Order: sequence, then C-alpha cells, then structure tokens
Amino acid sequence: MNRTYSRTIVASDLDRTLIYSAAALALTMPDEDAPRLLTVEVHEARPLSYMTEAAGRLLVELADAVRFVPATTRTRKQYRRISLPGPQPSYAICANGGHLLVGGRTDHDWNREMRRRLDDGSAPLAEVRAHLAATADPEWLRKERVAEDLFAYLVVDRDRLPAGWVKELAAWAEPLGWTVSLQGRKIYAVPKPLSKSAALAEIVRRTGAERVLAAGDSLLDADLLLASDAGWTPAHGELADTGWTASHVTPLPAGGVLAGEQILRRFLASTA
Repeated sequence: MNRTYSRTIVASDLDRTLIYSAAALALTMPDEDAPRLLTVEVHEARPLSYMTEAAGRLLVELADAVRFVPATTRTRKQYRRISLPGPQPSYAICANGGHLLVGGRTDHDWNREMRRRLDDGSAPLAEVRAHLAATADPEWLRKERVAEDLFAYLVVDRDRLPAGWVKELAAWAEPLGWTVSLQGRKIYAVPKPLSKSAALAEIVRRTGAERVLAAGDSLLDADLLLASDAGWTPAHGELADTGWTASHVTPLPAGGVLAGEQILRRFLASTA
C-alpha cells in the first residue's frame, strides 16, 4: 500500500459524520431494506457506534489513496475506543485540536503550543465552568464534564432544556473567546483558539499537503470546513439546522448513517 504519493489530506469529523450511535442512525427505510452495519466502537463491553459495511469498504479504499485524518472533539481516551476499518491513521486530531496524535502517540509539543494559545486568546476554563454551574438547572442537567482540561461540556435532557438557554450561553461566552455548540444531548463550551483547523494547519505544514477535503456536521466543524478546498455536510446536525453555508462546501441530501457512506463516496470521487 502506498500512502505517500498523494498530496491530498482528507480530514473528517467522526461522530454523526462518519460514525453513528444507535440513536443517530436514522434508519427510516423498512427493516428489510436497512443497510448492514459494522460496529466501530465498543464501550463497557457494549457496541456503541456504527457505520455501514459499505462505508467501511470505502474508508479502506480512501485511506489507501490519500492521507486520512480523523478530526474529533472526543478526548484521546474516547477516540481510542474507535476501531475504524483500515490502517491506523498517521495523524489524528483529538480534543477539538488540543491534541495531535502522530502514529497513535500524543505529540506533547503540539499540546503545549495549544495551551499557550489558549492562555493568550480566551478566558480561563475555570471561569466558564463557574458560569455553567451557576446557570445550569439540575432539572435538565444530567452530567458536567471537563475534557482533557481544555474545554467543558454538559449532558442534558433535551426535552427539558429551556428554549433560548444555549443562545444565552453563547452570547455570554462570545466576548470571552469561547464557542458554544449543541450536539444531540451535549452542550459544548470550547475556547476559540482550540480548533480542528489549527491542528489541521500543523499537519499540512508537516506533510506538505497541497489539497484538503473535509466533512463535518456541527458548528465545531465549521472552521475545519472553511480551511478545506472542498467540503461536505450531511442533511442533519447543527450546520444543516442553522443553514450554515460556504461556497466550496456542499450540503448532501442524506442524513443519518447513510450520510457517512455518501460523504466517503464524495471524498473518493474527488481524489480519483
């Protein structure tokens, strides 16, 4: 297998872009017409995330042609639970850009650089956590978590979450240099310097890549898509719900797990 001849990088979000939980599969067709699924994540001895078998084959083909870079908001521990088809990616972006894995190992120099940027460009995590603790209601708050000592997120009951609370949080966080994103049952508060595109730029610098393709579904993927030469978004997710667009980013008609398959087909067609 030759993974060096192409100057193209394919950087893709994972959750609800290429891989899907059972709740996010969106299998709207009759059961007998549903695609065969491949388990790509197990947590506490239970299957947790899936892609279609066809998507698995497409990913193997893609990784054989270009440098495939997973770009996720997951922590390193959460990312390492995922077992994607094909070889281990030479680079992976975790913690929304806060960690760069090289050959599966943490690049500590990159993490130190990102923490320096956070100190210079955003309010402290402790300040944001204090605000979350003061404003989140136990009636709808299920969990509060800190990821890699870099950002915070809440797990909430969406049915009980007050309309407008996320917008109010985003308005409060904006002048502090933080971004707010609602994805499924999770509300993320992430400092703006912590971005997938920052880590992607470092990978481009190291590899000498000349072209970047990207895909994602949430507002935390917008910078990744904007940094690409061409990108794709599924029919579900924050970007679709808010009507986010960019001239070089194509919204796809498929939603749910079939969107992951469609995205991989577009990647391959664009690298042929």
